[in-house]
Amino acid sequence: MSVVVSVTDLTTQAAWMVGLAMLALVLAGWRKTARPAPRTPRREPMLRRRWEPVGVAETTTSLYKRPSLLRRLWAVVAGSSLAIVIGAVVAVVVAFGSAFLVITLTDLLKQ
Repeated sequence: MSVVVSVTDLTTQAAWMVGLAMLALVLAGWRKTARPAPRTPRREPMLRRRWEPVGVAETTTSLYKRPSLLRRLWAVVAGSSLAIVIGAVVAVVVAFGSAFLVITLTDLLKQ
């Protein structure tokens, strides 16, 4: 069983969907917020907490120590391997996508 839909019908349906989605966004934007901001009176002073000092502890700390050569080497190896793996995954996805696109388009040309 095959169903044939013309390009005009498909375009019209897509335009209707875009229009209805935009209408829904506009209508959703006009709603009141769940918790409106409280209005503060202009002439009355604002209530504030009583000021109390906060204690600050001053402690000594060790100076910056550069990471060892082994740790820096490990960071380079790990970063490079992650970049290679991610690049391979992206390359596979692009290859499958382009193969699918070429196969689909050549099948459409054969019809």
